[in-house]
Amino acid sequence: MSQENIAVEQVTAKKKSSIKTKVQRFGTALSGMIMPNISAIIAWGFLTALFMVPGGWFPNSHIAELINPMLHYLLPLLIGYVGGRMVDDERGAVIGAIATTGVIVGAKVPMFLGAMIMGPFGGWCIKKFDQLFLDKIKAGFEMIYKNFSAGIIGMILAIIGQSIVNPLVVGGSNLAAKGVAWIISVHLLPLANIFIEPAKVLFLNNAVGNGILVPLGIQQAGQLGKSILFLLESNPGPGLGILLAFCLYGKGSSKSSAPGSVIIHFLGGVHEIYFPYILMKPVLIIPAILAGVSGTFTFQLLGAGLKAAASPGSIIAILLMTPKGGYVANISGVLIATVVSFVFSALILKHDKSMDDDLETKQEQVQQMKAEAKGLKTAASSAAFSDKINQIIFACDAGMGSSAMGASLLRDKLKKAGITNIPVTNVAVRDLKPEPNLLVVTQKELTDRAIEKTPDATHVSVGNFMNSPRYDEIVQMLQEDMSKSDLNETNSKVDKSVSALFSDIDFSRVHEVSFVCEPQNIGSTTMAANLFNSELKKVEINLVAKQVTLEEVQDSPEQLLITTISLEKKLRNQVSKAQIIAVDNLLNNEDLQKLILYLK
Repeated sequence: MSQENIAVEQVTAKKKSSIKTKVQRFGTALSGMIMPNISAIIAWGFLTALFMVPGGWFPNSHIAELINPMLHYLLPLLIGYVGGRMVDDERGAVIGAIATTGVIVGAKVPMFLGAMIMGPFGGWCIKKFDQLFLDKIKAGFEMIYKNFSAGIIGMILAIIGQSIVNPLVVGGSNLAAKGVAWIISVHLLPLANIFIEPAKVLFLNNAVGNGILVPLGIQQAGQLGKSILFLLESNPGPGLGILLAFCLYGKGSSKSSAPGSVIIHFLGGVHEIYFPYILMKPVLIIPAILAGVSGTFTFQLLGAGLKAAASPGSIIAILLMTPKGGYVANISGVLIATVVSFVFSALILKHDKSMDDDLETKQEQVQQMKAEAKGLKTAASSAAFSDKINQIIFACDAGMGSSAMGASLLRDKLKKAGITNIPVTNVAVRDLKPEPNLLVVTQKELTDRAIEKTPDATHVSVGNFMNSPRYDEIVQMLQEDMSKSDLNETNSKVDKSVSALFSDIDFSRVHEVSFVCEPQNIGSTTMAANLFNSELKKVEINLVAKQVTLEEVQDSPEQLLITTISLEKKLRNQVSKAQIIAVDNLLNNEDLQKLILYLK
């Protein structure tokens, strides 16, 4: 292949990566406004499922009065607040909430879309305003500036939201609702899974689910009491079937890890756990798509739906959000999707001729070996740990689920290795912040975004949070780093404690070491020399200390003479060139043990 073609391919690959990164970033921005508020959405869902009149498990007209205010005011305001905070911290959050109020007033539909527009816009406006004027404010007037500028901008944005954005969003929401209703009426909703399943495997599941389907689903549930849209992305059936097929027909570590992944995926609701299995064998995306289409078709056929979002996408969450009388429909859709996924995945795996399915591990090892062969620094090489690591963060798209499990696995490995002073946490990629001596672990698809957030950190890319050889490499490098640190600390302490004793010694000229005594102390001095030689031998120093009497001493700068304090004066009167160290006890002295480090 010519260099021109290689260059073209590299440029194309960079463009594809850039487009993918931009799509992920946009999707993360959408889901980032929903994810922190999932608990509030679930609270609203429980109120609806339990106390709605009629249709709730325990109808209660008094408690049911909470449902509409939460839907129309609380949830949009929370979304607007988080959206503003994503752009400009707390000032942006407050402005985002004020601006969202403008689109809420007078709207007959839940203003989730309006909140997702006005929240970030409010944060952006106050951020730009501060960039223009904050530096020009005189000392002592900062508080007045911040409070009044935020209040005025918030007021203006609320008016804009009420007068301009509100009518546009209401029209758009009504159009989207009619579009969804039409798609459902002509039975085309299952075709959405043709796009949803591949998007999930590319780690856009949170963007699709929480950024698009959940807001539309909440609007539909507010009108109809339930929504099928909550089930499209959260259905665990497609992933469950693939994992069950690996349990029976997989090979290598993919087969041995599949049973644990089944539990984490189906009961824990962490769908990211099965994405690497598809990435190992991309053809498995076909069973996933067929299963998603089949499951959604079953949901639609039987009138399935949830009261609120099932987050995480666990069968437990789905059952908790299922309205009264809807269990058969919801369970049937999950079951059909599982069966379809399992059958087609099993056929693919049974006829697979490859000898090893552990491709992710092999690919990581090959990339590392290539980098080492070229003399490059890999993310888990010792060169990358030149600075002492004092914090490890696992970052994924949502900041929970798979990254939490990866952090737990590494935390356990570090504990077994005796490394307990380095915290291991997990966050969403969007929440990463530059910090000194930071190690960030991400899946390969998210590494570019993590580097943008923390360019000075050490970055480690893995294919699968649940099974990566990089964890052992991290542990090994941290152990080596701690050993070096301990040695440096020891040397530092030695330098400080004995610097006065050894300050006049030129160790670069020392070729011989002699223990000097008077004739009546030959025995104890000989023993001291032997003990000293044993220590020298342990650290492989090519010197042999000997015992000499005062009369046998040779006066040479290459001689290091070790004697007692009581004999030091006589020795110094006898020699002028030899280097002398005097201690109180030749047989039991810590300074002589530290002397080994200097001789080394």
